[in-house]
Amino acid sequence: MQGTDPGEHTGTRFNHNAMLSYRNAEIFANTSLNAAAFVNSFSSMNRYVEQTPSWFGPGQTMINSNKKGLRLDLNTSFEVAKLPSQVTYGLDILNDVTFQDLTDGRVFVPKMDMINYAPFAQLTVNLLDQLIFKGGIRYENAKVNINDFNTLATGPDGEGSVAVEGGRIPYSATTLNAGLRYNKYALFNPFISFSQGFTINELGRIVRNATDSDLSRVQTDPIVTNNYEAGFSSQWRNLHFSAAYFISTSKLGLSVVANDAGYFVSQRAPERIHGFEATADLRISPQWTIGGTYSFVEGKVEAAEDGSSTYLNGSRIMPPKATGYLDFNPRNDLSFQLSWVHTGSRNRFERNANGVFRANEGPVESVDLLNFNASYRLNNSWMLGLGVANLLNKTYYTVYSQYGANAANYVRGEGSLASLNLQYKF
Repeated sequence: MQGTDPGEHTGTRFNHNAMLSYRNAEIFANTSLNAAAFVNSFSSMNRYVEQTPSWFGPGQTMINSNKKGLRLDLNTSFEVAKLPSQVTYGLDILNDVTFQDLTDGRVFVPKMDMINYAPFAQLTVNLLDQLIFKGGIRYENAKVNINDFNTLATGPDGEGSVAVEGGRIPYSATTLNAGLRYNKYALFNPFISFSQGFTINELGRIVRNATDSDLSRVQTDPIVTNNYEAGFSSQWRNLHFSAAYFISTSKLGLSVVANDAGYFVSQRAPERIHGFEATADLRISPQWTIGGTYSFVEGKVEAAEDGSSTYLNGSRIMPPKATGYLDFNPRNDLSFQLSWVHTGSRNRFERNANGVFRANEGPVESVDLLNFNASYRLNNSWMLGLGVANLLNKTYYTVYSQYGANAANYVRGEGSLASLNLQYKF
């Protein structure tokens, strides 16, 4: 029997994009100019739910977003003590208006109108033969205007709803970056770098879960991260290999966690994330190439005043992942590729007092998939392609459905799916 999906049809209603760019190779002495302006308008309907911890009763939300931006950057070449150098400097401007309402008129995420101005400068200097230094600075200056709104009720007759007085939330931060790379020897090409990141990610989620009527008392501080990375790349005959290790820390990170009642709450606490990644490619012959990648990431958050730490949940940390591929190109116009994707396991959490896993804390079992692609160039304009995802038609559950620990989203991944495409190049 065919099922019916209540509510309005889900999916993206529209996603409109436009961009205008301008480039001048020498607008004045040894200086080039790049300018780009863009607009994006996006609307998407989420699925209908009969009940959810986020609000009382059934409902369906739609996300609406309108963005406008401008980027200006200039690049000037010069010498310092006979050292070849260049500096890139400019300004990023972004206006982002986003809100999320239920189709019955209730406000889920209030309208947030953000304007951000970010001047920046990036310096590159060849210190010695093939020793390159890069360093930069960026100043973020953002303001978010939020209208008055009522948080959604969690019970009948408006129970749990909070009337929040809107206002303006200011953000500002100066972020730095610096790095060194030594390029002289192809066999060993090392680098080290430091960079800082700035984001106001998940502001909508923080605001919609407000428990205070005064917006100024809602903890909306930005996330500033310190990122350290070291690695190298190597080229030896037909073998190319690269590896890198990174650490990312934040004095006030942001995670979305579920309490025992099933409600999602924002957790603001110090975080530390570290990871490793490696890639390798080997050309066996003019026709055959083999390669692969491996990545691992793990992270913890200081969840208690005594300094003890707990693992970040699945919405933040993915299991280890490995990929591999085998390319065969018998002719210039014909190619075949067999690829393998392995998602590892991750089991860091215990069941709660009710005997179930909290949302985003479910154990993840490993998944292995094979995919196949082939292409044939008919002539200079036409190309024929064939792809088969999940070539062995393996039955599996997606990583999201496993760590999500949500019965409604515990669904299997797609079986074998073949696609045939014809491409024309003007």
